[in-house]
This record gives sequence, structure tokens and C-alpha cells, in this order.
Amino acid sequence: MMRSLFGLVVALSLSACKEEPRGQLEPIPRPPGMKDAPPPDAKAAPQAAAPAVDPSKVMLRWKLAGNAPIAYRLTLDRQGPAPAAEPEEDTKGKKGKGKDKPEPKVERAPAAAATFPGAFTYVVERSSSGGYHLRVIPEGNNAAEDSGAMSERGFVLDGLQGITRNTASLVMELPMAAVGPKDAWALATELLTHDSLGPAFAISKSVRHNRVTLTALTPAEGGEQVATLEYDLSEQLSGKMTQRRPPPAVPARAGDPDTEEASPEDAAPPTVPASAEVRITGKGEFLVKAGHWRSWEGNISATTSGAFPANALQVPPGTVKLKLTALESAPPSAPTAKPQQ
Repeated sequence: MMRSLFGLVVALSLSACKEEPRGQLEPIPRPPGMKDAPPPDAKAAPQAAAPAVDPSKVMLRWKLAGNAPIAYRLTLDRQGPAPAAEPEEDTKGKKGKGKDKPEPKVERAPAAAATFPGAFTYVVERSSSGGYHLRVIPEGNNAAEDSGAMSERGFVLDGLQGITRNTASLVMELPMAAVGPKDAWALATELLTHDSLGPAFAISKSVRHNRVTLTALTPAEGGEQVATLEYDLSEQLSGKMTQRRPPPAVPARAGDPDTEEASPEDAAPPTVPASAEVRITGKGEFLVKAGHWRSWEGNISATTSGAFPANALQVPPGTVKLKLTALESAPPSAPTAKPQQ
């Protein structure tokens, strides 16, 4: 009896092992006539679609044919006679009782800066690292050659200061992206130096307009394109300048009956309204394929009112005509001046 029961258990166990596991899915047979899918290609990676190139836009960049340097001369021709400086009132001898008090001295900008250059020569050449190097040679009193690093689009990366840097940005700098007709951008110029005004000048209004526009793209010979650029830049600055009182002609003595205590109005330093405006207009034709200017002309006009400080105005009051001319060869670098013994 026990043997028959044991044999029954063994038989049931063997039959259970032959059954398929529970939950197993059977493959669905493919319909007749349907082809198998091709195996995935591991080497083929999905690629993003390249942005469409706008045929109406061009990239303006400086190019050196055969890495040979190119040079330009920018002439700055002052139009008309320089305005005469106003004579200062002689306040000497006005002392003692009954005499008028001397007026505070008003510092005026000079009619023309003595060190204002008559021209700039720009030389674009390859640097030792393969980038662009810009040499600037001003012509005028106490003029010294300066240089700096420049990007492919003419942006001054390092070096150059003041009017040397501003004029270089004006005639060298090109837009960062591709541009087409009616596209506009701004230049890295600073026509009025705010930092040099000092704490005595309180700015009440500052207006800055900086716009360069590509007005036309015209075909030329040899597959060349001419990009016409128009410049309209201006900066206006107005405020009040606190004037220093001149020292008294005769120092006051203690116990002098003629000495009177200063009133609060007399004690407060006087302020004088002052303003300035610098405006630049110009037009240039840039050869897109060759990568340099065909022509460039413009004007700088500067006006001042009141006691505007002269060191904040980089050009003398009046109008200056600008003209850029290509040079056949680049001038050699100036030798380093030896210190005087």
C-alpha cells in the first residue's frame, strides 16, 4: 500500500515538471507576406538638421590676402576756423569795502585741443599667435604709436585708449552676426568720457544713440558684393558743474570791522549749467569677398555749453571731416624710444 502511494506521488511530480511555466507568452506568428524589419544600424546616429542659410545676409569679416598686412590712413580735417577763447575778466584790484566781490572762475573747455591729431594710420596684420594685430599711428604733437589685439570682425580686444580706441572702433568694427539690408547694430564707442568728469559734475541727463545700418548689398565684378553701411552715432550729456570760489585778494584779519560774516548763500559753492554733444555720421562701402573697405567718409561734430570739462571731450568743438584712404604698403613699426640720460 505504501509503495503504491509513493509511486503515485513520483508520477505526479514528473508530470508537473513537464508543464510550461505559468505566465509565459507565446510569440505571435507574423502574417504571411510581411517582410522582416531590417536590423538597426549601430553606426547610423540621428543628425540635427542644419539651419537654412539666408541668401540675403552676408558675414562681414576682415581678410588678409596671403597674410599680407593692409593699411589705411584716416584724415581728420577740421572745418572752419577754431572759435576764439573768451577772455577772462581781470578781478585784481577789486578789494576793500565798497568794491564788488570777485565772480567765481568758470573753467571753460579750450577752443581746440593742442594734442588733437591730424590723422591716424591703421595697420592690420597677423600676430605671432595667428590672430589679428592692430597698429595705430597718430599724426600730431606728441603723437606715439599704439597697438592692440583685434578680432576677425575688427573688435578691439585689448589695448588702445581714448580717441585712438574710439576711431579704431568706428572704422574697424564690423557686426558680430550675418546681416542683410536694413539690419542694424551698435559699436563699442564712448564719445563722452563720463569717468573724467569728476565729482564736481552732477549729471542730470544722458542720451546715447548708437546705430550702424546695412542699407544695401549690390553685386560687383568677379562675384564681389558691396555692403553699404551708414553710421549715425550721438551722445548728449548735461548737468551742473560746482565751481570753486577764488581765494580772497587780501586775507581777512581778526577784529577787522570791515569783515562781515558770510551768508548761507555766499557759503554755498556756486553751480553752473554745462552740457555737451558729440555726433558722428558716416557712410562706407565694404567689399564682402575681399574683406576690406572700398571707401569710408564721415563727420564728427562737437558742441559744448557752459563749464563743460575739456578732458571729457575727446574732440575740439566744431566739425571735423573724416576720410579713410587705403595705403599701398604698411609703414614699418616705430623704434622704441630710448630714455634720455
